[in-house]
Amino acid sequence: MSAPFTILNPNYRELIIEKLVGQRFMHHIGFQLDRIEPGLVTAGMQIEEHILQQTNFVHGGATATLADLVMGFAAYTLVDVGQVVLTADLRVSYLNPGKGDKITAKGFVFKAGRKLIFCEGEVYCENKGVQTMIAKASATMSVVNLSEIGG
Repeated sequence: MSAPFTILNPNYRELIIEKLVGQRFMHHIGFQLDRIEPGLVTAGMQIEEHILQQTNFVHGGATATLADLVMGFAAYTLVDVGQVVLTADLRVSYLNPGKGDKITAKGFVFKAGRKLIFCEGEVYCENKGVQTMIAKASATMSVVNLSEIGG
C-alpha cells in the first residue's frame, strides 16, 4: 500500500458514512464497514444462509461483491468533493471455499491517479477462530465528476 496519500476531501469519513445509507445491498446482507482510513477500508459480516451457494460455501458472487465494496470505498477516501468512483475493472481469484461464522474484507489503494485508482482486496472467512483467505481481488476504479453523470 502506498502512503501517504493526498487527501482531497478532509470530510471523507463523514461522506462515506452518509453514502452507506444508500447502500441497500450492503444493508440487505448485513455487511458493515469497520475501519475507514485514507486508501484503506475494512468490513465484515456474519455468514448467514442467504449468502451461501448449494454446497453451503459463501457464494462467489457475494465474495466478489464484498471485495468490490471495500476496494471502492478505499478509493472513495481519496477523491475530491463532487467526485465518485465507479468500478471499471474487477478481477477476483478464489483461493479457498468460504466457510465459517464470519467473513471479513480489506480493500486498499496501491496507486491513486486523477482519473483512475488502482486497488487490491482480500476476503477472509473465520471458522472457529481461524482466518483463511478465500479470495484476492484487484480493481480499477474510475474517478467521475458527479456533474458529468447527472448525480
